[in-house]
Amino acid sequence: MSVLNIVLVEPQIPQNTGNIARTCAATGCRLHLVEPLGFEIDDKKLKRAGLDYWQYLDVVIYTGLDEFLKSNNNDNMYFFTTKAQNIYSNIKYCDNSWLIFGREDAGLPEELLKKNPKNCARIPMGAGIRSLNLSNAVAIGAYEVLRQWNFPSLTNKGKLTKYCWDK
Repeated sequence: MSVLNIVLVEPQIPQNTGNIARTCAATGCRLHLVEPLGFEIDDKKLKRAGLDYWQYLDVVIYTGLDEFLKSNNNDNMYFFTTKAQNIYSNIKYCDNSWLIFGREDAGLPEELLKKNPKNCARIPMGAGIRSLNLSNAVAIGAYEVLRQWNFPSLTNKGKLTKYCWDK
């Protein structure tokens, strides 16, 4: 079974990481956190945004980007950046893909992007807009991959007893 890996490199805002953790819990994605983090894992803001979902997560923490890259050398890594030529929805994502996102205030290191131009992905935005919120960008990327994979192992957890248009 394919696993979608979501990687946050040096996330700074606990609410974003909490929301991303919640998205990962809902979709079955594995969450990878690359230190240094801009908060403590038990941060009150992180808890409000999704820490109560961490029991449903597979989380891996790395001490830095070098450790992450050495541990996970993989051709199926996609680096999300506003500097990419490739639009995220035009990429065919392979099994066990890795979606990698950088710091909210700085993105991914330029040298990493320059080494991997064919694997860089961009989410289109209006002119003059710097970037999307990190948790929104992760959700957009994750659901595109899962859509291409036909939403493996995702189901409606409860039984649908009534449609919204039924009285």
